[in-house]
Amino acid sequence: MNGIKILLITGVAFIAVYFFVRLRNSLFDLFLLFLLFATAVVFILFPDLSNQLANALGVGRGADLVFYTSILLFWFVILKLYARIRRLEQQLTELIRKDALDKQD
Repeated sequence: MNGIKILLITGVAFIAVYFFVRLRNSLFDLFLLFLLFATAVVFILFPDLSNQLANALGVGRGADLVFYTSILLFWFVILKLYARIRRLEQQLTELIRKDALDKQD
């Protein structure tokens, strides 16, 4: 195992631990995190596997496949964050309305 593999696996492990600590209560998020972590480690340790998988799916290179799936994952995260922001805005609006009505009485 060369230096870049050790560096990448260490980085992925730190990111996984950080998000594991932050997302303790969401089972789906933890499952997704574990799946991403395992996939990243496999592709780091066996880079030819990503090329084989890419060729089987009709993509030229493994790096392109990783890039395309990363775009999909980023869209998932963006939509999830947008939904959370909308939910927080609605909760804040309801709280302010309730507070305003309580102060009127």
